[in-house]
Amino acid sequence: MSIVVTGSAGYIGGQIALQLRDAGHEVVGIDCRPCPAHLTDAFTRFVCEDFATDFALSAVVQSLPAAVIHCAGTSLVGPSMTNPADYYNNNVAKTLKLLDVVSRALPRTRVIFSSSAAVYGVPLLTPCHEVDPAQPISPYGESKLMIEMMLQSYHKAYGLDYVAFRYFNACGADSQGRHGQEPGATHIIARVLESIRDNKEFVLNGIDYPTPDGTCVRDYVHVEDIARAHILALDPKIAAGVYNLGSNTGTSNREIIDTAQQVTGSVAAIQLGKPRAGDPPELTASADKFNKLVSWRQYNLDDMIQHAWAWYVRQNKKV
Repeated sequence: MSIVVTGSAGYIGGQIALQLRDAGHEVVGIDCRPCPAHLTDAFTRFVCEDFATDFALSAVVQSLPAAVIHCAGTSLVGPSMTNPADYYNNNVAKTLKLLDVVSRALPRTRVIFSSSAAVYGVPLLTPCHEVDPAQPISPYGESKLMIEMMLQSYHKAYGLDYVAFRYFNACGADSQGRHGQEPGATHIIARVLESIRDNKEFVLNGIDYPTPDGTCVRDYVHVEDIARAHILALDPKIAAGVYNLGSNTGTSNREIIDTAQQVTGSVAAIQLGKPRAGDPPELTASADKFNKLVSWRQYNLDDMIQHAWAWYVRQNKKV
C-alpha cells in the first residue's frame, strides 16, 4: 500500500517509515527537515515541506494513500509551558488543515495519529485506561487532546476513519542499528546514555515526588514496538478510536539510571535538579484495549536501553 508519514525525519516517524518499507509498503515521507541520510532508502518519495503547506497537502492527495500516519508536530512539555502558541499552531491549527484535505479528497484514507500520555495530566489512578478522564496540565497535552477531539468529530460528521495512539515514553533504537534518537534528545534514557558516553553530568529533575524512590515514574515502550503498532493499525479490522500504547509497568527515573549503568558498565555523574513544570509524579498505561486485538510488544526495558546504547556508540564512532 501507499502510506504517507508526516514527521518522517524524526525519531518515531523515521522508525515507522523503516518498518513500513520492511513490510513492502510504498512510503511517502513529509517533514520540514531534510531526510537524514540513513533513512533515504525508507522512502519512495520524500517531501521536504511543512506538512500543512499547499505543496505537501497536494503530495498527500496525489499519493492516494491507504493511510496517513501523522507524527508531525511540536512535542515537548516544558517549552509548551512558556510558548504555547507554537503548540496550538503547529499541532492543532495545521492538523485541522490536514484533516480537511483528507476528509474531502481521500474519504477512504485512515488517519493514524501520534497522540500522547500527556492528555491524562495527573491521573486519578494508574495505570491509565482510555476511558479515564483526560485532564492535561500542559499546552502540549492540551493540543494532543484537541486533535483527538477533532478526529472524533470528523469521524462522526464526515466518516473520517482514524486511530489515535497515546504513547507512553518511546525509547530505544532500531534493533538493526539503522535509526535512533538525534543528539540532544530530551527523554531521560537518551539523556542518561549521552551523559555516560560523553562523561558529562546528568541532571536528575526532582527527587521529592510522592513515589517510592522520590523520582518520576513512567511507562516506557520500545520505538520498534510503537512502529509495529502503527503497521498493525493499517488493518481496517482495528476499530476507529483511541488506544494506549504502554507496558502496564512503571519505571522510576532512578531505576532508569541504574539499568543504564548496568548496560553500559559505567557510572553516571548525577546532579540533582528542580522538578520540571508540567510533569506528573506517575504516569503508566493499561494497553489492554489494544492488546486484546493484536500482539505488538516484543521488547523490555533492558532491550530498549541496550539498543539505544548501541545506536549512541555507533553514532559516536562516525563523528
